[in-house]
Amino acid sequence: MTPGLDIALLLGAAVLLVAVGAVRLSTRLGVPSLLVYLALGVAIGESGLGIRFDDVELTRTLGFCALIVIIAEGGLTARWSTLRPVLGLAAALSTVGVVVSIVLVGVALHLLLGLDWRLALLYGAVLSSTDAAAVFATLRRLRLPPRLVATLEAESGMNDAPVVLLVVLLSHQGWSHPWWYEAGLVAYELAVGAAVGVGAGVAGTWALRRAALPSAGLYPIAAVGITVLAYAAGAVLHASGFLAVYVAGVLLGNARLPHRQAILGFADGLAWLAQIGLFVLLGLLASPGRLDAAVLPAVVAGLALVLLARPLSVVVSALPFRVNLREQVFLSWAGLRGAVPIVLATIPLSERVPGAERLFDAVFVLVVIFTLVQTGTLGPLSRRLRITAPAEATEIHVETAPLERMRADLLQLEVPPGSRLAGVHVDELRLPLGASVTLVLRDGVGFVPGPDTRLKTGDSLLIVATGGVRDATERRLRAVSRRGRLARWFGEYGDEADR
Repeated sequence: MTPGLDIALLLGAAVLLVAVGAVRLSTRLGVPSLLVYLALGVAIGESGLGIRFDDVELTRTLGFCALIVIIAEGGLTARWSTLRPVLGLAAALSTVGVVVSIVLVGVALHLLLGLDWRLALLYGAVLSSTDAAAVFATLRRLRLPPRLVATLEAESGMNDAPVVLLVVLLSHQGWSHPWWYEAGLVAYELAVGAAVGVGAGVAGTWALRRAALPSAGLYPIAAVGITVLAYAAGAVLHASGFLAVYVAGVLLGNARLPHRQAILGFADGLAWLAQIGLFVLLGLLASPGRLDAAVLPAVVAGLALVLLARPLSVVVSALPFRVNLREQVFLSWAGLRGAVPIVLATIPLSERVPGAERLFDAVFVLVVIFTLVQTGTLGPLSRRLRITAPAEATEIHVETAPLERMRADLLQLEVPPGSRLAGVHVDELRLPLGASVTLVLRDGVGFVPGPDTRLKTGDSLLIVATGGVRDATERRLRAVSRRGRLARWFGEYGDEADR
């Protein structure tokens, strides 16, 4: 008998099930689920059930493991056709934007709170990374142009790499090399990390296509294992493992792999488990009794970040690219923070940097406050800026043998109020050869549409599209949703550049 293990499993299973149920509740209430998970951790901690947990090193290790899974899932579900046009902007936000953000937040905290330069820059570095879990979970529920969503998701997947390196450098007791050496080291780690990710993704794709594994359930395990291998290989080479994970995930996710839908579904489940475990663990590590004293530095750092550092980093990063003012405003406000800054704050804490405990508490408070404020205002802000997408087809992760053999995807499309899709006949959609509307759900009743079926507001469409025409199908649907059946007559082709 192992009573200690039994109790741990009982408590762990109960927390997991409560967290899973809280996802639906938080969605209905409009409260970000990550705050529910943090609250669960605090509730079972020293101020709740009395479980005392203060192992910073273990939290840091498990936090990095969770981030690997979350970033891998983000890469696996990223569409290369959507990601490619924004890759330059995302890379600029993840490098130049990070440096601008660190410097501005550091200067503000040094002048306003009197922090020494090292600690002030640590605040800036920890807070400069947007959170992949928060971005993926929040933005995919909103009707936004794919270009904006892809930019923010790619940034959140890519900026962890340079930020981790900079936080580690600032957490060391002293600079043993000149600044140009450290800058070269960061560049080396990013370049080699990207190369390792490409190598792992290409090799993994080749292997999975030819492996002929005896069970379909082995493919998802192998795919996730390849992304973890990319991280480990990058770390062994003293390169950026996080960047390697994201790159490998993008390459695997956009390849035509056997049982691809099962791979994506498995990765999604693992990412949810990693998010739940990570946020509960961080809530468990926090000490509510110390948080009151951290409110002032948290608010000052947060205001410096969202009112000064983030907007200027977006403006500087967007200079070489065609980004209009409305999109820059949204990018500035949508730089969501979540578990990543809290995990990064454990690095100086484990290195015993003076002031690191206050830094951790301030980051914890800031994440809670600004998550509540930002996530609740993204939808209204996008509508106010008029950058909402009237109709976007989203992929449904369904594992079906016929779709596998056809190399096709199953898409779902809603007809929201105001969309020009309403009133259009199915044959007037003029979808490319290889795409077809297979089912319409109207008022809770599904039926197979005919060519003369007229779409109505509130309809939900299921569309089968082969891989070769999926992008063209989505462009055509965007065009019709904006200009109706005469979209081409008005010069509307649904391209992202037309937005």
